[in-house]
Amino acid sequence: MRKALRWLLAFAVLIGTLSTTGAATASPTLDFARAGGPPSPTANGTTAATDIEDRLLAIPGMSLIEEKPYPGYRFFVLDYTQPVDHRHPSKGTFQQRITVLHKGVDRPTVFYTGGYNVSTTPSRREPTQIVDGNQVSMEYRFFTPSRPNPADWSKLDIWQAASDQHRVFGALKSVYPKRWISTGGSKGGMTATYYERFYPRDMDGVVAYVAPNDVVNDEDSAYDRFFAGVGTKECRDRLNAVQREALVRREPLEKKYAAYAAENGYTFKTIGSLDRAYEAVVLDYVWGFWQYSLLSDCATIPADAAHATDQAIWDSVDTISGFSFYTDQGLEPYTPYYYQAGTQLGAPTIHFPYIEKKYVRYGYQPPRNFVPRSIPMRFQPGAMRDVDTWVRHHAHHMLFVYGQNDPWGAERFRVGKGAKDAYVLTAPGLNHGANVAGLVPDQKALATERILDWAGVADETPAAEPLARFDRKLDVRDVEREPALRP
Repeated sequence: MRKALRWLLAFAVLIGTLSTTGAATASPTLDFARAGGPPSPTANGTTAATDIEDRLLAIPGMSLIEEKPYPGYRFFVLDYTQPVDHRHPSKGTFQQRITVLHKGVDRPTVFYTGGYNVSTTPSRREPTQIVDGNQVSMEYRFFTPSRPNPADWSKLDIWQAASDQHRVFGALKSVYPKRWISTGGSKGGMTATYYERFYPRDMDGVVAYVAPNDVVNDEDSAYDRFFAGVGTKECRDRLNAVQREALVRREPLEKKYAAYAAENGYTFKTIGSLDRAYEAVVLDYVWGFWQYSLLSDCATIPADAAHATDQAIWDSVDTISGFSFYTDQGLEPYTPYYYQAGTQLGAPTIHFPYIEKKYVRYGYQPPRNFVPRSIPMRFQPGAMRDVDTWVRHHAHHMLFVYGQNDPWGAERFRVGKGAKDAYVLTAPGLNHGANVAGLVPDQKALATERILDWAGVADETPAAEPLARFDRKLDVRDVEREPALRP
């Protein structure tokens, strides 16, 4: 009874905040009012509640999980009540986790999406440092704990996720009234792009890092061309030789894998067998190296794979690909990603011309193999074509940043004649961690200047430089690392 009462109260609050203002430009949608206005003025013209925590918690559907201190900021971990289905908001709700890094209501706000789980540790993305602003970060729907229960997987799509973001923005816009810029890296960069496609009037600018764009899922020759020329021949030969050797030595290394799995309690029900999992890990090896490593890291790859020990081959593959990943336990946290890859986003396939066919049994396996069979999936080939067409012809105040040596950049977003104040820039020699700071000087200045201008703070500095000082804890991050072959 108590659970039912709490659900009814939460549902009543949600319905009370929904309206149909601000129609979207995509397929038929039910839009929502920008709920959560400032506190009502008192008789003397002041506000009844001025503390930022009070203002955040005054938003219908917003609740506090915890606040973590950080010098110069307030950092809140919050839950926000969202409809499971934005087209039919009466059909249930779930709690979506967001964080707020509060600088000041007089500063611009950066809306960050990683595309996966949200970090609950204070951090600052590059645009946030550049504009010296607030940062709102959102967990992607269906990544736990932001998952409806029961989970209707048909409600996990790019429009529903963009609508989550639209509602969060609407709830917070009156608290943070200055300009907003959305950003994200990898799948988060894709997320920021899809949000702009469906709700182009929300943000004042978009900075999408290393965002893949698999327009035609069955045509992946761009990746083959990338791997034929990336880095140096010496480095490519080293990597290819280790990958091949891991398949040549399949029998002894799979025995080692079986012992490793037994020791750690790993199982292989989702992918189907240890053999399938082993090959998937090995085939991720070359991709994973270029995604997360630099050309200088080639020195760590065994130089003579044919004469290396089994342990050396195992260690190199495990370090880069991770033998734990294609286990049930490794796949489970990424079920939402693989579901989306198999229904809308698409997934790459590459060939291995330097490995004899007899050693490759399965090749790159489709996302269907990484999602429990109890979850139905059907691919929608028009989803990415729609976004790609929109970006080419309608991108406005959008910046795409790629790394020269990042495989995911082989299929990227491009802007056409219809785009305005939109750019695609490439950081030389960088991987999946490419950023504005890694661009050549003139492009770095251009990107920084455009971000400052979109955020409305260009007049605060005479030069195109970040407004906030570098902070070792807030700003230092490794590459946004997911196990290989996840963007």
